[in-house]
Amino acid sequence: MKNNLSNIKKAIKYLNKNQCVGIPTETVYGLAANAYSSAATIKIFKLKKRPQKNPLIVHYYDLKFLKKDCVINKHFLKLYRKYSPGPISYILKLKKNSLISKNVTNKQKTLAVRFPSHPITRNLLKKLNYPLAAPSANISTKISPVSKQDVKDEFGKKIDLILDGGTSKIGIESTIISLVNKPEILRLGGIPKEKLKKYLRLDLQFNSKSKIKSPGQGKTHYSPYIKLRLNVKAINKNEAFILIKKRKKISKNYFYLSKKNNLKEAAKNLYKTLRIIKKRKFKSIGIEKIPNKGFGEVINDRLQRASCFK
Repeated sequence: MKNNLSNIKKAIKYLNKNQCVGIPTETVYGLAANAYSSAATIKIFKLKKRPQKNPLIVHYYDLKFLKKDCVINKHFLKLYRKYSPGPISYILKLKKNSLISKNVTNKQKTLAVRFPSHPITRNLLKKLNYPLAAPSANISTKISPVSKQDVKDEFGKKIDLILDGGTSKIGIESTIISLVNKPEILRLGGIPKEKLKKYLRLDLQFNSKSKIKSPGQGKTHYSPYIKLRLNVKAINKNEAFILIKKRKKISKNYFYLSKKNNLKEAAKNLYKTLRIIKKRKFKSIGIEKIPNKGFGEVINDRLQRASCFK
């Protein structure tokens, strides 16, 4: 689908009727619905087969809209000016008079918010008079989508419209930072932890075991539902091998996230590669050791959760 103005108008019509629409973002594709509508947001949970206890991230065009729903603080403003729009989500206190559906927050007094930078979705948000709840457009716990085709593979004809924004530029979800009390990271993502730590000049920690306040905190997530073996030096027979450094040997079982040990490139290619391996019907994946720094830490977090399926 070409994303001319008429397609954005179609998306608005569906959204205004409390339907869900597939949208592109710089991180991954989202399954979007009116965040103020309980009738619309309940459809997200049903389509994704997502537990209701798992809150949704709400996407805004700018601060003007956000101020209607959330309490703004100094840490948020500092990060917003530097990194938004972009691959970062913030947990903020919800205002008592906010119109955000209780489905979105799991009746919590906080909200996860983000300002996506993809021009198509920014154009869409600018034309709406409500923000969009938009988790990743995939079945819950499975691999996140980075293209229109990925969304079609997940839902088929269950959603009426997917805006095509090409392949997601970052290819991995946003970093989620809670700013309600002492700032802490709840999900590693598109902006590495060390960057945020340096910018805020705080001892910023990744709290992977907190009560579920945001998406991406579940034990099993991002999974191809294939056996994963992490930090391997050699693969078993008929096993796919995920690599980040070029090997002299050539094999149809080798799948490169990067050939130059570029961790940002590797993160971008992670979900696309997992989908390719699944489509080729491999039963097992070996993954070479990935340095646990920067985007490598993000990749390792995703692979650890992807390997925890039962």
